[in-house]
Amino acid sequence: MTTTEGGWELPVSERELAGLTREMHEAHQETLPAMRAGALDLTEEIRARGAGEPRDTGRRRFLLGAGGAAVALTLAACSSSRSPSSLSASSGASMPASGAASGQYTGDLKVVALATALENQAVGAYRTALDAAKAGKLGTVPPAVATFITTAMAQHADHAKAWNSVLTGAGKPAITDVPLSNQAATVQALNAATDVGTVAGLALSLEDQAAQTYLFATYNVTSPAGIATAATIAPVEAMHAAILAYVLGQYPVPDDFLPVDKAASPTLLTV
Repeated sequence: MTTTEGGWELPVSERELAGLTREMHEAHQETLPAMRAGALDLTEEIRARGAGEPRDTGRRRFLLGAGGAAVALTLAACSSSRSPSSLSASSGASMPASGAASGQYTGDLKVVALATALENQAVGAYRTALDAAKAGKLGTVPPAVATFITTAMAQHADHAKAWNSVLTGAGKPAITDVPLSNQAATVQALNAATDVGTVAGLALSLEDQAAQTYLFATYNVTSPAGIATAATIAPVEAMHAAILAYVLGQYPVPDDFLPVDKAASPTLLTV
């Protein structure tokens, strides 16, 4: 256990945290080929849909049953009964039906845009934490914590890049900022943090939101490739959340069923 300046304690050893971060990195690397292939398939699927070609609904049903169930089990295994304060105004709202949403991103592209914005939000949150640490605003930051933050931030950037490739492939603008209505509150909370524990709690709420959003998407988007891509990314987000729970001294207790009450709604998008 490491006690930092200001009295905050890291409840696990730095060696343990470093090992968990390595496992997280390895898991992410293993998912990259499938994630990129899924994003490419999704782009082609959207183009085919625009050209009036029929969709493979049989494949979608298979993915809903197999991919959706697999990701639900994986996320449940990584989840816990914790209830951290959430920064999101989310959930309960259903994903939009194709063509039903307003704005330049509609149908499944609305969900892709939401996923991209959430990934960008996480990248920004971790970057803010690193900047605050370098400026001495968080007290002493254990090196293993800084390594975890850097690793998680890079993984979120990879996810955002994959989703943006779908948007640009469909002829839509890439999302490089955070067009979410809760972003101002998120930034305010991060800037007010004065220790690593507070930042970890805020990051955990964002990771829970992302993981549950992806799970919700596997059952609500119409695209088979979209389902597959979400199912590939979701377990990595769940690993982020599980490690943050350890950092906060909360042992992740598996749930029988992962809830989606913290899943972000597409209504959070401001574009």
